[in-house]
Amino acid sequence: MNHDFQANLKLLCSFYKSISEVCRRLDINRAQFNRYLNGTTFPSTNTLRRFCDFFGVEVEEIKLPHQQFQRLVQVKPEPLNTSASQASDPALIYQQRVMQMGQKGLDKYLGYYFEYYLSMAYPGKILRTLVCLEKHAGKTYFQRTERIQKKGRRHVFHGKYKGMVQYLSDRIFMMDFETLTEYEITQTILFPSFKNRIDCLTGLRLGVSGSGERMPCCTRVVYEYLGQEVSFRKAFKLCGLYDLDSDEIESGIRQNIRNDIKEDEWHFRARF
Repeated sequence: MNHDFQANLKLLCSFYKSISEVCRRLDINRAQFNRYLNGTTFPSTNTLRRFCDFFGVEVEEIKLPHQQFQRLVQVKPEPLNTSASQASDPALIYQQRVMQMGQKGLDKYLGYYFEYYLSMAYPGKILRTLVCLEKHAGKTYFQRTERIQKKGRRHVFHGKYKGMVQYLSDRIFMMDFETLTEYEITQTILFPSFKNRIDCLTGLRLGVSGSGERMPCCTRVVYEYLGQEVSFRKAFKLCGLYDLDSDEIESGIRQNIRNDIKEDEWHFRARF
């Protein structure tokens, strides 16, 4: 696999002016990157995911046999390069500003979480997904992965959301895009943790149901912190749909994601 990865990485670099440009954009040491290109060292899981995000490929794809990977890359769109004329584009300026702001204070939140909320597509069920917050080149990003298997059926549905994170005035803002069907953008706002140790984060999630109805919905959400490193396979197997009274979901979490509203409340509010 190292030989194929080496050849695949060289192919991806060939779309850029030089190896130096790739290293500069990735903010990685040239000598270290050369060891990956020469096949003497294989990158860590986090570094590999960082490379794939930069080149616009999946982790599973970059490990493919080289000839198969060549055919795959031929049908993928070329990487976007910001030209001098684009530098004055108001939309790009705004996007860059959003990505730069609100990055301080997020390092303590990096790692893996279980996300819990009442499913929009399957009313009356709790959905548990796996979320990973990571930092690349000074910016904080996250990936949310769904695993849904209906009771009594063998087929498993997967959903993959990728987005960016900002920390603004004691609130964590997350916006993501569904990458498999490209049908959905969601936004999540969480309360931060004011303790040294992160346990659970609570807030609200706004999106549309994955069913044909595509009804805009807002639901309470809980993020349960798992740690900086986890066994992805073991954690992902625990994701899916659960009954409202399932003993596999902690009672405190079940209580915090209830979508009730008090008589004196005029808006649907998060629970701190």
